[in-house]
Amino acid sequence: MKKLINQQPGVVSRWALGLLPFVLIAVVYTLSSNARLAENPNDKLLPAPSHMLESMTRMAFEPSKRTGELLLWQDTGASLERLAIGVGLAALTGLVFGIANGAIPLLRAGFSPVVTGISLVPPMAILPILFITFGLEELAKIMLIFIGITPFLIRDLQQRTMEIPEEQIIKMQTLGANTWQIIVRLILPQIMPRLITAVRLSLGSAWLFLIAAEAIAATEGLGYRIFLVRRYLSMDVILPYVMWITLLAFLLDFCLNRYSHWRYPWFHDRSL
Repeated sequence: MKKLINQQPGVVSRWALGLLPFVLIAVVYTLSSNARLAENPNDKLLPAPSHMLESMTRMAFEPSKRTGELLLWQDTGASLERLAIGVGLAALTGLVFGIANGAIPLLRAGFSPVVTGISLVPPMAILPILFITFGLEELAKIMLIFIGITPFLIRDLQQRTMEIPEEQIIKMQTLGANTWQIIVRLILPQIMPRLITAVRLSLGSAWLFLIAAEAIAATEGLGYRIFLVRRYLSMDVILPYVMWITLLAFLLDFCLNRYSHWRYPWFHDRSL
């Protein structure tokens, strides 16, 4: 008999085990909601699933009386645009400085302490400074995402660069490669799949900074909508929006993971 630590689930079992917690959460919520509504039909804390479905149908398919927009899709588009720009800029900056710090000791000696210091500053603490500096428009929200995750990406990719076997670098130098050729032909191809992994790990923080910025100063976006309707205790909108954000985050992570497996199969095969 196999030990528990050596047992691997099959495809069906993996899906079943993955879905089981969500099913349990849905069952517990439904039972709790029914119990509260039985005592007080006007209870807003745990709205019935049917009520949440009606609210989201209205948000997704009925134009707003004030703006004429489909609010769910307007909010989703605004938030994803901010997220994509912020994370994209952070990934590019993290890649450049991470490789530079990891590959060139002189640069690492000069920039690594600064990056470490910046990484220790809570991004939410400087949010008022960002709004004062960049105003209340899109730039401040994007900068919060950028500042929030870039130091992590730089430090992670710097470490990954330093972990590349020195023998590979020595061999390229023996063959006459200069610093630029070593970075482009040896380091960059090995760091790219690690960049995708680092971005996946930073997406949770990026969403946090995005929602916080939208809650404070925005006229559209998923975070803005959640904090707008909270004053009316509209849990029938808040809870579905939270689930929608979770689904979007999961899909982004899934797509990045699939792309990484497709583009860099050697990296994942070696990691098994």
